[in-house]
Amino acid sequence: MNEPEILMRGIVFGESPRWHEGQLWFSDWGANEVIALGRDGGHEVIVKIPSFPMCIGFLPDGQLLIVDSAQRQLLRRAADGSLVRHADLSTVSEKPWNDIVVDDRGYAYVNSIGFNFPAEEFAPGFVVVVTADGTVRQVADNLAFPNGMAITPDGRTLIVAESYAEQLTGYDIEPDGGLGNRRVWAATPGDHPDGICIDAENAIWYADVGNRHCVRVAEGGAVLATVELDRGAFACALSRGENPYLYVVGQNWGGPEASEPTGQVVAFPAPAPGAGKP
Repeated sequence: MNEPEILMRGIVFGESPRWHEGQLWFSDWGANEVIALGRDGGHEVIVKIPSFPMCIGFLPDGQLLIVDSAQRQLLRRAADGSLVRHADLSTVSEKPWNDIVVDDRGYAYVNSIGFNFPAEEFAPGFVVVVTADGTVRQVADNLAFPNGMAITPDGRTLIVAESYAEQLTGYDIEPDGGLGNRRVWAATPGDHPDGICIDAENAIWYADVGNRHCVRVAEGGAVLATVELDRGAFACALSRGENPYLYVVGQNWGGPEASEPTGQVVAFPAPAPGAGKP
């Protein structure tokens, strides 16, 4: 693929990119900001929340959901810009919370890596579902550092990037929001998938920090494409419609306390537009 187009520099710790209403929304964990970025590079800070991590998703009506890991809660940004508690995640665990993906019913799947990284030794992670009324229920466990998540366009499958297991793990989404039929959707030997997104051809793009690339894989693991970066690739998102682009947030990894603003958002032409969720 072509060399990337740099859309924004000076990001402290970019994560959780989401395509929403013709713009790329993402979190700068280091600056505690949620940012909306236009294709021309113009950007706006939508909200500031002192949390790390701070992944984002959108309800079907467009309201922004924010994982406030520091306070172990899921926040909702109402139409007037106010922030309200959508769900109390501490009822399930006091461990740090990580990624989120929201389905067409407004069910939000949120995962936790299961331990305080990097201070504590590894412990398995898990996934909860938050229903529209804010009820929180654990629906998956024993995941080896769960990171990015995506839902297929038909709404039937949830895919979780297990970074430490070097694989993408699939689940059937059950009518009540539960997860079943766990399976390896694609092995990623030698790679540690972080943020992911799905395209209209049912392929998954995953970002890899250590290997500084994003890889497009089919179900079963066949590698379809790779794009290289000059710094760690943390997460990716696809635009919708004609002339799609893959947007990647990346930076030099210096640990969670790093504050040097090496983060960038870059764009590559993509073979297929985004689909499903996020």
